[in-house]
Amino acid sequence: MNGALAKWARQVAEAELRDTLPRRWAHSQGVAQRATELTELLGHDADLLASAAVLHDVGYAPRLAVTGFHPLDGARFLRDDHAADQRLVRLVANHSLALLEAEQRGLRGDLEAEFPLLDDHRLVDALVYCDMTTTPNGENTSAEDRLAEIMERYGTDNLVGRFIRRASPEILTAVSRVEAALAAQPR
Repeated sequence: MNGALAKWARQVAEAELRDTLPRRWAHSQGVAQRATELTELLGHDADLLASAAVLHDVGYAPRLAVTGFHPLDGARFLRDDHAADQRLVRLVANHSLALLEAEQRGLRGDLEAEFPLLDDHRLVDALVYCDMTTTPNGENTSAEDRLAEIMERYGTDNLVGRFIRRASPEILTAVSRVEAALAAQPR
């Protein structure tokens, strides 16, 4: 994370997660590390992705959990407390198909109205890839194994389990698009 935005993002995420949610902080660091693998693919947007990667779960911080839906809580915190870059806030709000979970929580209208999904699908896919190929402990994994881990952790009857089951095909498609773009890069 070399850019100024990414350095700031890391400081904010660390301040909110390191002491209260160390495992979530480890995951966020792993997701940010994964983002560095996409630097050449994203060019000038690499710093933005690295920033969104390290901040994507900031809404889990206990003091920020207003609605209990971490993408929305994190995005509101970044917008309201930090006047963060709009694209960054929208990526955090919509990471890993959050609209589908928001729908199940009755919050889709709020999420869409406040933080519309970015038109740049490269960035959206890249953040899905980074999040869904990183374990809760911050290690690299396959998207299939990550989805299985989430299902095992939450169970099939839990709201998150139902969301993951519904979102899995789109998550796997997004990850596949990023993997194909990486494979097509000149070595």
